[in-house]
Amino acid sequence: MRYRRRLRSRIIISFALFGLGLTALFAVATIYMRTRLEDQLINTTLERELRHFVDFKRDNPDPNAPWTMSVYQAQIVRAGRVATVPMAWQKYESGVFDIDDIGREGKIRPYKLAVYKDADYWAFLRFDVSTQKLSERQLLTVLVALVLAFAFFSLFIGFWLSARVMSPVIELAQRVRAMSRSGKPEALKAHFANDEVGELASVLDDYSMRLTEMVERDREFNADVSHELRTPLAVIASTTELLQGSPDLTPKLSERLKRIERAVRQSSELIDALLLLSRRERQAPTDGETTDVARIVELVVDAQRPHVANKPVTVRVELEQPLSTVAPSSVVAVALSNLIGNAFKYTQAGDVIVTVGYGRVTIEDTGPGFKAEDADKLFERGVRGTQVGKGGGLGLAIVRRLCELYGWKVTLAPRPQGGAVATIEFGHPPHTA
Repeated sequence: MRYRRRLRSRIIISFALFGLGLTALFAVATIYMRTRLEDQLINTTLERELRHFVDFKRDNPDPNAPWTMSVYQAQIVRAGRVATVPMAWQKYESGVFDIDDIGREGKIRPYKLAVYKDADYWAFLRFDVSTQKLSERQLLTVLVALVLAFAFFSLFIGFWLSARVMSPVIELAQRVRAMSRSGKPEALKAHFANDEVGELASVLDDYSMRLTEMVERDREFNADVSHELRTPLAVIASTTELLQGSPDLTPKLSERLKRIERAVRQSSELIDALLLLSRRERQAPTDGETTDVARIVELVVDAQRPHVANKPVTVRVELEQPLSTVAPSSVVAVALSNLIGNAFKYTQAGDVIVTVGYGRVTIEDTGPGFKAEDADKLFERGVRGTQVGKGGGLGLAIVRRLCELYGWKVTLAPRPQGGAVATIEFGHPPHTA
């Protein structure tokens, strides 16, 4: 499943990133424009003043002629006569240059040097920009502080707005969660305004109502069907019991009556199991009933023997250890009947071995088997093996649902020597209320 942040977190992060990005962009643009304009202004001023200084010296060749610009350090010499010019300045051609000078205290003092050179004069104009650099650092500090302040403000606004925006959604989720826990439908629309969340609550109300009606119809139908089916089964069971007490009953007819009796018992157990599954309970009802699994295996094997009556198949039941589970006997019988019945039906020759003990029941057969990659698919509704006969593909699906309800584990696997192995592990105790 693809991971996504919670909606509130996305709103908060979006506001924070938007505020941080916007202020950072503003700060960068401000620093860039301020630096560029200031640098351009200083360069233009230096070049202009240097030319004024050269013109002044042309008009006033007297070395003692005063030059009154105090913010600049100006020096002019005859071309090529550089004895009084600092060595670091002599290498520069005409233009303006940024230079860092290390003072006596070891501090770096940045300045700009304007150089003018022609055939007659070499002129130098030094302008101290340490004050401007200091102001740039101060401006940068202020802008960083503003960016952080604006980011925290955006984060605060994001938290506040997300709480306002998400509060009805959170309330809706809480009400739906409470409704699912209680199992009682509750109208949601009345608790919300006529907005998008209210529209969603209205849709959920409509869906809940239709789902509740469907579940109620399901329950009524299941109850009616179980009642209607139990009545004829009870009549068949009582009639069979009366017929078995007849003195002139032949052995052949007695065997047929026993088969009818087993079929009635199987039908009753199947009705109980299907009704249990139809309730879709999250906890397995047990009523404290403990079932002897070995006894159920014997009854199921006896009931399923007609499937191997005319086939060269040997059936063995091996009891390695007593086994019981806290579950209704009807549930255990239905689960085992499907697995043992499949082994009997699909084994045309060979052996069927049912082993009971150590918390599990294992059914091995020498039938057609199946591919290992198809093992899990066989438990899906409507899915059947490719080498078996007719059927609806529902038996194994019912077995898995019963096992999931009671915390058991059912598996299918092909045997290396041919056939299949089905296993139910009863080691996990059922969930009780």
